[in-house]
Amino acid sequence: MPKWTEYKRIAKERGALALELYVVNTRPVSPDADVKGSLPDHLAYQARLEAAGNLAFAGPVSDSSGEEMSGEGMIIYRAATLEDARALAADDPMHKNGVRTFTIRRWLINEGSINLSIGLSGKRIDLT
Repeated sequence: MPKWTEYKRIAKERGALALELYVVNTRPVSPDADVKGSLPDHLAYQARLEAAGNLAFAGPVSDSSGEEMSGEGMIIYRAATLEDARALAADDPMHKNGVRTFTIRRWLINEGSINLSIGLSGKRIDLT
């Protein structure tokens, strides 16, 4: 198996998008962690990252049944390096306050699509 940098080069050469993003999986440190207490600062932090262009997507994920909240979340960052993305995650108030912990991984986007529909008269934007 090629190393990450080599695989990214090969993917680009074959015409893939090879867009590198960073996936953060975050979860409460314990069932009684005060996640709600850090929520306002966390959301403000996420809004700042979004405005700066560093936040691609973020939100909760379900448990494995797909029916229940698990307390876990996923954040997708845009950053120049893994170290920069790790610093963004570490500065999140949820992580800085010690109520959540995270893991981070590189993600190379090669295929897929995003559909965007803008309704001008209805001032509607749909992303699917």
